[in-house]
Amino acid sequence: MKVLTPSALHAWLNALARDRLLIAPKEEAGVLLYRRVGNADEIAFTGKDPQRPVTPIKQAFFPPTERLLLIERLPADEPGGARRIRLSESLPEGEQILFGVRPCDARGVRVLDAAFLEKEPADPYYQRRREGSTLIGLACPEMGPTCFCKSVGGGPDDASDVDLMLFETENGFAVQPVTEKGRALLEGAELTETEGEPPRSALTDPIPVPDRLAWPPHFQDSFWEQMAERCLSCRLCAYICPTCRCFDVRDEALPAEDGRELYERIRCWDSCAGEPYRRIAGGHNPRAGKGQRLRNRFFCKFHYFPEQYGHQACTGCGRCIDLCPVNIDITEVLSHLVVG
Repeated sequence: MKVLTPSALHAWLNALARDRLLIAPKEEAGVLLYRRVGNADEIAFTGKDPQRPVTPIKQAFFPPTERLLLIERLPADEPGGARRIRLSESLPEGEQILFGVRPCDARGVRVLDAAFLEKEPADPYYQRRREGSTLIGLACPEMGPTCFCKSVGGGPDDASDVDLMLFETENGFAVQPVTEKGRALLEGAELTETEGEPPRSALTDPIPVPDRLAWPPHFQDSFWEQMAERCLSCRLCAYICPTCRCFDVRDEALPAEDGRELYERIRCWDSCAGEPYRRIAGGHNPRAGKGQRLRNRFFCKFHYFPEQYGHQACTGCGRCIDLCPVNIDITEVLSHLVVG
């Protein structure tokens, strides 16, 4: 197998950071996050700890807030004339390399690809970032206490959704190119040939997960209302999820310049768990109850999305289990539905 020694890995990453935007796990105020780094010394190599960053990699393709358009209302060419409107798209430019992407996060990008790219028209903002990105995966030595990636078809060393996968070894990191983009990225890297195969990750027993939630039995289950008694509708579960992709679009006024009126059209994350998410003109809300919104979250991941795209919209990363302030556990919910 081909191996990057620690010194060779640092030299390679430093060279990549000089030419392109490099995003990698970085510790900020004691919290591990995917962030832009200027060199390899800023990267948090987590060693034998299977901890993955608190936030998913999706924000590199689908930012929490982004400008879609700049809208300018220009002065009239002559007194009493009509004012003109000029629209300027804010399409992203440049290339980015994402290093240390855990397999669950890479699998989340597959879900986002389906939602943003498979149906016409493709989302141009997401598409630009996706086409300009290279994913360097980092296998987890073992599954964490709340991870269940194996139960939803993934795995801690699954290389299906990255361009290049790294496996930690005693001598550095074993390298497995997956795509042509990944092979091209290795040009110039100092690789060492050693005996053996990349180490396999330790697995835990899968939990029972339904291939698809049944309609109508699971839809009508009273369990949703019981579970919703805990829910705060805080939406944290959606914001730290690798696959949640709901958004809102709004126009915001900017300070005027040179007689122009300026507005920006922005897109920002939203969530079906929020109370006003489905509210329509006149004030009617078809999902006014927390139980209805909680049910929709699970049906989106395990019924609606598989029905449309053929695979579940959950990667088993366990972030929602770790961070839910009222201990709503997705594995508890799924186990109840399978047994029930």
